[in-house]
Amino acid sequence: MLTLATTSPGEPEIFASLQGEGRSSGKPCAFVRLSRCNLACVWCDTAYTWRFVGDNRPHRDDADFDRSANQITLSEEDVAARIAVLGQPRLVITGGEPLLQGAALARMVALLPDMQIEIETNGTVAPSPAFDALVHQYNVSPKLAHSGNPAELALIPERLAEWAANPRAMFKFVIAQTSDIDEVLALIAAHAIPHHRVWLMPEGRDSATLRERSQWLADICSKHELNFSDRLHIHLYGDTRGT
Repeated sequence: MLTLATTSPGEPEIFASLQGEGRSSGKPCAFVRLSRCNLACVWCDTAYTWRFVGDNRPHRDDADFDRSANQITLSEEDVAARIAVLGQPRLVITGGEPLLQGAALARMVALLPDMQIEIETNGTVAPSPAFDALVHQYNVSPKLAHSGNPAELALIPERLAEWAANPRAMFKFVIAQTSDIDEVLALIAAHAIPHHRVWLMPEGRDSATLRERSQWLADICSKHELNFSDRLHIHLYGDTRGT
């Protein structure tokens, strides 16, 4: 069984759209958003996947969510069937933290042998061998200090080294201020992360904020020979579920 987020009570967040971030930005994809996360970013735009009533981990909105309305459990077969109906060539599995449900994901993805599989992960959980064999691309987004997560939880050296050694792993760092760049460059150097596999993306949940931060972030990417990522879905659809 898989535990998913919802778009509305009882409706799993499974949809077709364009990938909005990173290496595959602009590509048509099917998406499935899973529930639960082992980290708690203060700026998280999908807090409804983890910050349920009673969870006091900090978030800048200070909102919590009813678990029964925002979480649904479905069989792997049901999820695969809903994805297949969308008729997309690529599947993006996001969250929450998808790799917390690696065993069930392996069973579900095995039912979709013709799809390119892309995983969004915070990089703290190692994929199981069975699941890893089915994945074409990992989008690894290590959480910097401004996320509010303790480094010992968010930046696990052995995990980062393993991702750096995996050519299928693309790194995506969320940037809120220019001081974040020093932290990124230190991680790149410490773990020998190839520059061509690193994307820097402005933090923001509205177009105005993204555009303001993009102006200075683009120059930084050029200076350090790193890739720039926008958040295309925010410009197209706003900060909404199922997009």
